[in-house]
Amino acid sequence: MLYTTYTKSKTIYQKELIMIFQDNVIRHYLKNVYFITGTPCGGKTTISKILGEKYGIPVYNADEMFPVHQTKSDKTSQPDMNKIFADADEFFGRTVDEYVNWLINNTREQLDFVLLDLIKLSQNGKLICDCHLTPELAEKFTDVSRIAFLIKEPISIAEEYCARPDHADFRDFLNSASSPEQAKTVCSEALYRLHIDLYKNVRNSKWFSIDRAEGLSAEISAEMIARHFGLNTSIAVETVKVEKESLLADELLTFIKNCSWEEVKDHMACLVRNWEFAENEAAFVAIADNRIVGMTTLMNTDYYPLPEVFPWVSCIFVTEEYRGYRISEKLISAANSYARSLGYDKTYIPTPYLGLYERFGYKYLKEIVNYGGGTDHLFVKELQ
Repeated sequence: MLYTTYTKSKTIYQKELIMIFQDNVIRHYLKNVYFITGTPCGGKTTISKILGEKYGIPVYNADEMFPVHQTKSDKTSQPDMNKIFADADEFFGRTVDEYVNWLINNTREQLDFVLLDLIKLSQNGKLICDCHLTPELAEKFTDVSRIAFLIKEPISIAEEYCARPDHADFRDFLNSASSPEQAKTVCSEALYRLHIDLYKNVRNSKWFSIDRAEGLSAEISAEMIARHFGLNTSIAVETVKVEKESLLADELLTFIKNCSWEEVKDHMACLVRNWEFAENEAAFVAIADNRIVGMTTLMNTDYYPLPEVFPWVSCIFVTEEYRGYRISEKLISAANSYARSLGYDKTYIPTPYLGLYERFGYKYLKEIVNYGGGTDHLFVKELQ
């Protein structure tokens, strides 16, 4: 969008043009970019390199591009990118708040350069971007299916940095301070404050994330992210409607008992064990490698006092190791096909998240309150 503004200089009005790109425009031109982001020491650079080499996709590292962007910046528009420090004592001698604000401003000032680079480099093919994005920025610039957060609780980050061979320059600079231990303390505290909220928020959000505390190898983590991005889709998945008193119903019950969705497993287990499905309700499972790896249901009611809203596609769950193969989409499609065969022209999905089910053709309808008093979002899809 092009805005025209006027500024007064003495008695003359000067016309200025300010170019502002809307978020949907940026999202469109970044559609070939896969973002690897998260907290320091989460494994972003390692995983990006593994994915780039395995799938032949160029990797763009925002940190490595900082010196290049710095030469293109100026002190007026990007003051923090151009701030010069006399030595390590001046750099680490700042207060933690000053250090945090400087880091935030550096990222913000560099972002314009990064976005324009990504738009240019990704127009003719896929690109992996190793960068720093918050969930708020991710919401603006990309889709949930094209970003992965690699996270680690931000404790003693400076210690880890100094122990890594690829951060030798940082270690030497820190050790040149009059008090390396004090410098290390300031650095760790600043990075903790800057990333602890991101760490906590991402762990309990719609965003795909891998916590290093899970102890997964870099290769397994890269494989999970590849599936999430749709880079590796070589898996056969079958969706099946579960029938009462069948062997598959018994297998589903076992799957539910062993699944990690604690909030729902007891309800679902009771539903299947006692087969509390009405005539036009159903359960569906996804089968891969000869076992159940996901489930969903089509129900007349859900955890909301809304008898006029039905049918609901609910209890959508895919076991962790099979996420990234778009199995949720297959399960939802199976439920919708069954709903269509019963004569329904729409289905509903409740969720606390935004940006998750829109990619499956669902549209936001309204906020709803569940029986527990919590607020969720209701999405609807018109069945063709």
